[in-house]
Amino acid sequence: MHRITLLVALLLVCAGLSAAGKISVVPQPVSMGEMPGQFRLTQSTVVSYAPGLEEYAAYLRDAVAESTGFELALSGKPAKNGISLKVDSVAVGKPEGYTLDVTTVGVTVTGADRGGLFYGIQTLLQLFPPEIYSDRRVRGVEWTAPCVKISDAPERPWRGMMLDVARYFHDKDYVKHYIDMMAMYKLNKLQFHLIDDSGWRLESEKYPRLTEVGAYAGPEHNKLGGYYTRDDIREIIDYARLRNVEIIPEIEFPAHILSAIVAYPWLSCTGLQHELPRQHFISRDLLCVGKESTMKFISDILDETVELFPSHYINIGGDEAVYTRWEECPDCQALMKREGLSKASDLQGWLTDSVARMMARKDRTVIGWEEIITRGDVSTPVVALIWHNVADSAMAVPGGHKAILTPATHMYLDFPESSTPGEVKAAGWMPPISLEKCYSMPVNDYSDSSTVIGVQGCLWSDQFIHGTVLQEIVPLNENRSEAYVDYFTFPRLLAVSEVAWGKEADRSWPDFRNRVSAHYPRLVSKGAGFRVPEPEIKAMRELPGGGFEFELTESVPGSEIRYTTDGSYPTIHSTLYTGAPVRVDSKSDFHAITVMSPRMMSLPIHFAPDYSAYESYGKMTAEWGPLQVQPVAAPWAIDATGKISGNGDYEVTFIPLKGESSLNLGTLRLMKRDEQLAEVVADNKIKAGTSPATYRFSVDAFEAGTPFTIIVDQFGPEGNDSHGLVFVRKL
Repeated sequence: MHRITLLVALLLVCAGLSAAGKISVVPQPVSMGEMPGQFRLTQSTVVSYAPGLEEYAAYLRDAVAESTGFELALSGKPAKNGISLKVDSVAVGKPEGYTLDVTTVGVTVTGADRGGLFYGIQTLLQLFPPEIYSDRRVRGVEWTAPCVKISDAPERPWRGMMLDVARYFHDKDYVKHYIDMMAMYKLNKLQFHLIDDSGWRLESEKYPRLTEVGAYAGPEHNKLGGYYTRDDIREIIDYARLRNVEIIPEIEFPAHILSAIVAYPWLSCTGLQHELPRQHFISRDLLCVGKESTMKFISDILDETVELFPSHYINIGGDEAVYTRWEECPDCQALMKREGLSKASDLQGWLTDSVARMMARKDRTVIGWEEIITRGDVSTPVVALIWHNVADSAMAVPGGHKAILTPATHMYLDFPESSTPGEVKAAGWMPPISLEKCYSMPVNDYSDSSTVIGVQGCLWSDQFIHGTVLQEIVPLNENRSEAYVDYFTFPRLLAVSEVAWGKEADRSWPDFRNRVSAHYPRLVSKGAGFRVPEPEIKAMRELPGGGFEFELTESVPGSEIRYTTDGSYPTIHSTLYTGAPVRVDSKSDFHAITVMSPRMMSLPIHFAPDYSAYESYGKMTAEWGPLQVQPVAAPWAIDATGKISGNGDYEVTFIPLKGESSLNLGTLRLMKRDEQLAEVVADNKIKAGTSPATYRFSVDAFEAGTPFTIIVDQFGPEGNDSHGLVFVRKL
């Protein structure tokens, strides 16, 4: 991974401490008592281990060797003034739990099991200075950890992340990096999204064209893609095993599988040849389950997957299927008749149940997106990933199924953290998910009888990588896509971690925000990119005589704050904030950024304009002024991604605000990528002081993650000084 250069001051942060001087462990331990003194790590420190735990001792030794320069000795016998590693399920009790005793003369890490032991090691590492994670020797650092007594265990068995390598391929080294970061924050399940329309990433011995053809898109001289060999997968699984991360393969069907259909067209209902897409879209082609050959393909692929992956779970996807092909297919219709099914969605239930029974015979449990329990009857217990709303987990109860919470409202990390202008390209079909919003996701306490077994974050790569913005230039050996994934993952993965690990009643946003501030230096030393947070507003006061006064505080220890008061965006050369209050006439005149280095800084503090007066018109989508108004009729394209949020009726309103000239508005069209979904023929003429122009249309082919554009013909017959706003409202 590309290493980030920081200000020297940043790397001298107190060991494991937040800005307030408190110990900063993420996720927050269940119980932690602080004691006087420190434990000092030296060249003579010995790591002792109980029988069978040598690989964990070696992991700890290797974890600190590069940064400290110490080659810690390992011993199978107890040693004084050292670090002792052991497993005792009676003393600790709860699975994946641990105790950590740090005294001035030694450290004892006791796990309930090997996973708990590993997590105790992670907490110990978080107590040392941030530089402990560096991959190069760091001098001038006191390698000490505060004395503490910690007793800790997770609330839930499932604490996961989903990494999408199907829409955009990441090599095994980056996957290992992702696993390392999950393990650092005690996440234990990686849903490996290996299959989608735009790529098949898993080598198959029985069906070699899946990777020969289905893993690469584009012309030969500029192919995009890649795949993992079976040996790559074994290496990744073994790497994850030591770090207590279970790899759950996702073999997506019946939709999101165009990559297989491109390789073997007979898998689809039509048999037509397609090409692998380079841009994101959701194919309408499904696996033709009415053919015995297709069911044999599913069985073969799942047999290979089970043989390769030791996980108890197999994810079959199952989301976003459109059933037009099945409704038109004689083979699928014949199967529906034989099984007594009345509609095509029932056929998906039949398929899910058939596969679930098949996997149960192999001691595997099927997982899929929530559609696997809402599309037809499924009598075999499965686990549903609830991706719309938290409350939808109730859908799993009647069928005796289990659920994992991964709602797009809180846990989809490919959405931006803010709507600040300048935020990087991201998914836009839902509102931004800030660190605080991610942290606020509700989840009930867990028991063995709970329907919800855990929490999972998702990182999709369709919107922000499969566009035109981030294509890699291979000859330059770039890693833009990896930096992009890190940017969206961190620091929100830390919020996912704490939501998944502990009880909701124990959460405190101010405390968590404070602890996270101490982890930015750790992410830097670990080689992880992240979104630099804006400065925190300590106080904002409206002054009696008009104007506003701001006081700020740093969000990253050791960073600088630079600001402007004239409405312009700050740079590294803008005025340095020194702690004195800053006065401005208007909130929109004030901007401030966090500067960690000349190349690493935050977006500015941003105050969005107040559109509350237009609330009844929906969401503000665009504004126009002289630069948008044409002298003759011409199309004006307005990005409506995120404003078109599902099927239904919509209203688009153009509100003129000022200007002496009128604006003519003609026919309006709604485009989903290049497909026209609606057209409204009109001839409107609006001007400041007159009524708005309103267009209404319906959407019945919404597709999540897809760009939507409103195109309207417009011109100013009398001039171009018209100004106004455009709003979109779902009726």
